[in-house]
Amino acid sequence: MKSLLLSWQFWALLSAIFAALTAIFAKIGIEQINSDFATFIRTIVILLVLGGILVGTRQWQPLTSVSGRTYLFLILSGLATGASWLCYFRALKLGDAARVAPLDKLSLVLVALFGVVFLGEKLAMPNWFGIALIATGAVLVAYRA
Repeated sequence: MKSLLLSWQFWALLSAIFAALTAIFAKIGIEQINSDFATFIRTIVILLVLGGILVGTRQWQPLTSVSGRTYLFLILSGLATGASWLCYFRALKLGDAARVAPLDKLSLVLVALFGVVFLGEKLAMPNWFGIALIATGAVLVAYRA
């Protein structure tokens, strides 16, 4: 069990499960309210839960222990996350969850491309084939016949 909890694959699969639930719960939750306000409520919940986890597990760190570079990139990541959530909830408000989520998952393709371009990561031919399949699949699932 301990090795499972230390496995990145385990946590990535849990992330996928929770992301799928996010789409379903959000689609139901935004039926009667503005998508931006729904994003605000979701963000408050996340802050409260994460704050509780940090305090409960004694993982809170002094703010001065974080470098300026780290702050810069975490702030940029937060801004990108916020923009993503706003766009995602707006898309869910306007479209079907079964079509919105696959297009949103084109982020997988973009992460692979950005990882190669900006982080110098290397991908083999089978990896590129998988990326092409993901892109094709996302577009096909989102397509309205």
